[in-house]
Amino acid sequence: MNDPQTPAIDTTCCIVGGGPAGMMLGYLLARAGVAVTVLEKHADFFRDFRGDTIHPSTLELIAELGLLDAFLALPHQQIDNLSLVLGGQSFPIADLTHLPTRCKFVALMPQWDFLNFLAAHAAKLPTFRLLMEHQVVGLIEDDRSRIVGARANTPSGQIDIRAALTVACDGRDSTCRTDAQLPVHETGVPIDVLWFRLPRRATDPSNVIGNINFGTFAVLINRADYFQCAFVIKKGTFAAQVQPAGIDAFRACIARLVPFLADRVHELTTWDQVKLLTVQVNHLQRWHLPGLLLIGDAAHAMSPVGGIGINLAIQDAVAAARILAPYLAPAASARSRLLSNSPSLSNGSSLSEGGSLRTAGFVSEINLSAVQHRRELPTRLTQAFQVFAHRQLSRTLGDPAPVHPPRILRILSRSQTFRRLTARFIGIGLRPEHIDPAQFRL
Repeated sequence: MNDPQTPAIDTTCCIVGGGPAGMMLGYLLARAGVAVTVLEKHADFFRDFRGDTIHPSTLELIAELGLLDAFLALPHQQIDNLSLVLGGQSFPIADLTHLPTRCKFVALMPQWDFLNFLAAHAAKLPTFRLLMEHQVVGLIEDDRSRIVGARANTPSGQIDIRAALTVACDGRDSTCRTDAQLPVHETGVPIDVLWFRLPRRATDPSNVIGNINFGTFAVLINRADYFQCAFVIKKGTFAAQVQPAGIDAFRACIARLVPFLADRVHELTTWDQVKLLTVQVNHLQRWHLPGLLLIGDAAHAMSPVGGIGINLAIQDAVAAARILAPYLAPAASARSRLLSNSPSLSNGSSLSEGGSLRTAGFVSEINLSAVQHRRELPTRLTQAFQVFAHRQLSRTLGDPAPVHPPRILRILSRSQTFRRLTARFIGIGLRPEHIDPAQFRL
């Protein structure tokens, strides 16, 4: 319920979480003239070991927004072929150079650069505002059991953000999902991932390589002067087995699996340099309640397998914007007049706690269910692939014997058709979304 003692602001759409889904949704809705407020709990976007892979499907969306040249001007690396090293032998797995997209490569870019890029362009729009250091602690419900906004803690105290629609983009540990008491269906995952960095030499392989041998598996992501490394372990074994064995044993394991890293593993000196990612694969049966929609990891947590979680979240955001903007935009004309008369808001800066901006937008549950209907099938199918991959990996983990590449892999890796199909699945995905410039014109 609304507390009359709590300062409040009003908006049409309140987006909880300033990650890829939240920032893309906020930017698109603002381009459609919808007053949108994005709440981000941190003071900036800088977080290490977040998804850094921008796939061709996302690059296509950026191109449709007319921002591709500016985006590619940011420092990044480009990967157009993916390989797997199995038992010391390299096999080409995916060839992205034939994709039917403008960019036939995966762009590797720190996620904070991507989010800052979206935030900078969104800040130019009069109906967009981004409120940093606003940590949502719960949802606001009216006397008809409809969600009408979110309550957040800020450096200045608690504040209510009232909205016609609240969209939860606050990740796999979603506060909104917990507060809404939406049940989560968990899929058993047999693996966890250890993230760390190691220096990269100019003579090292440049493409993203998966390495499997001696009961271990690692992925090396080229970040120019360093590798962002993902080392797969059996679930629950980090504290029970990996750490007790010691950092020396861990370094030796990496050097044995990826021999060209042997001259630099000594730079891992403490477990503080290693971050544990507890892998989850789950989904909600229902992505919405009256006045509330969940997308991205808040609706379906993805495994890091394939590096496709960030791109699926963005696809959710595009679908949500396309489907919901027409129902939120009718209130935009009145709101724009208010914004134009308020110098403190016209530049997209944060709204003060005493500010108020009334809206009349309304989105029905039928509209919200249309978003879930559009995005649920590709999400479930992608998760099914990830679960299959987990099972295959778990069979090899812990077996110290050298891996012998199966004959089927030798045959398939020589097939151009196979490499193009895997590239399409990884680079574009299932049911990719597109942006109509006419709907989201500036």
